[in-house]
Amino acid sequence: MSDEPEEVSVDTEEVQPVEEEEPNLGPVVIETPEAPVEEEEEVKPGKKGKKELSAEEIAEQERLRKIIDAREIIDIDPVHEIVEYEMTGKGKIMIGPPTLTRFEKARILGARALQLSLGAPPFIPVPKDVATSLDLAYAELEKRVIPITIRRVLPNGDFQNIPIDLFD
Repeated sequence: MSDEPEEVSVDTEEVQPVEEEEPNLGPVVIETPEAPVEEEEEVKPGKKGKKELSAEEIAEQERLRKIIDAREIIDIDPVHEIVEYEMTGKGKIMIGPPTLTRFEKARILGARALQLSLGAPPFIPVPKDVATSLDLAYAELEKRVIPITIRRVLPNGDFQNIPIDLFD
């Protein structure tokens, strides 16, 4: 066997398509009741119940359209440099409320409770009424001994890092 394809020649005959004749059933008549032909009313541009604009109103709209078309289009916003708001004094929180939000509090408690449950040493002596790592994390948060900083970010990227001991 060789790698070259074999030549195959096929002689074909041209076959004329046979046209089938449709049987003649005779003329088909469809009867429809005759309805009086009503003249269609001229459709006015605009919505129903709205009056057409006068020439003066059309001219005013055209003038306003030209003003809008001539406005400068800003394709690219100027690049914003991200700024960190520095702590200018004790208790000077510039972004957000002066207290921990419920979301910040939940995130801190969850993270610290996970650390404690994985064997991290507590920052305070364990009280006798504490049953879970979440209770211990809550006690640490109340005494503000957890060494954590909250970063509050504005939509434009500006942010402020706030140590937890500055919150009320």
